[in-house]
Amino acid sequence: MTVRIERVDLPGIGVRNDVITASGRRVSVVSQRSGERDLALFDVDDPDASTDTIPLTDDEAGALAELLGASIALSRLSGLSDKVPGLFTEEISLPSTSKFIDRPMGDTKARTLTSSSIVAISRGTEIIASPTPDVILQRGDVIIAVGTRKGLDLLSKIIDKGSS
Repeated sequence: MTVRIERVDLPGIGVRNDVITASGRRVSVVSQRSGERDLALFDVDDPDASTDTIPLTDDEAGALAELLGASIALSRLSGLSDKVPGLFTEEISLPSTSKFIDRPMGDTKARTLTSSSIVAISRGTEIIASPTPDVILQRGDVIIAVGTRKGLDLLSKIIDKGSS
């Protein structure tokens, strides 16, 4: 499916980039020359009439971009199991009692012991994609892993109990 994006120059203000959704809605990012940005929704019948505008700080815009990017990445990972029989994607919450809290992810030996791969860590509003073994696991982390049913069950047990 193609995504339609339109760019509209706003003389004296900046530029507006619109994503036109499949339902015909227009979601826009207005980038002002001052560096400020707004997220805007436009009337379905009048593409020049904004129905709502939300000013975003740099941090808010970054967090929103991370959330959108992460949700797409996770959706695509989850879709792998539809295409490859026997392959699953799972989210494993790091329990508050896990011995891996404040330790490097590599200490789990996930790939070696389970043949499963930790492909991302969800930490609050942040996603750590393709984490390296030296990433320190923190309380509240959610591990996103890909593997066989048996491997993911074993990984979950290791993360939970600290043993295979």
